[in-house]
Amino acid sequence: MFADCSDAELAEIDRLTDEVHVEAGRSIMRQGDLGQELAVIIEGEVEVVRDGDRIATLGPGSYFGEIALLDSLTRTASVNAVTDVVLEVIDRRGLNTLLDDVPGLARSLLNGMSQRVAELEDKVLGSD
Repeated sequence: MFADCSDAELAEIDRLTDEVHVEAGRSIMRQGDLGQELAVIIEGEVEVVRDGDRIATLGPGSYFGEIALLDSLTRTASVNAVTDVVLEVIDRRGLNTLLDDVPGLARSLLNGMSQRVAELEDKVLGSD
């Protein structure tokens, strides 16, 4: 998500995010909760669970929580730490600041979300 950012933009991102350490086995986000933040995985692995079914495993460089955060929706899935995890976490206000200050970030988020929609569409259409 931050691959095309300049050093100045990365410094701004660093200023607006908090590093969070989560132990293996802990819940990070719960399906149905109100979205308050987006997280980027720096180290470790998480599983994404919807309605009790694991739908994805994510590792370093992946992010989650953007859908509920961007549209003030409840979480569409739970996220649990499979291993010890290091995350960079940003809240709604920080994300809005970044989207204003780092225009390329909005494009990266949209690309990532469109890929997720396409994957879900393949799963749904492929299961018929």
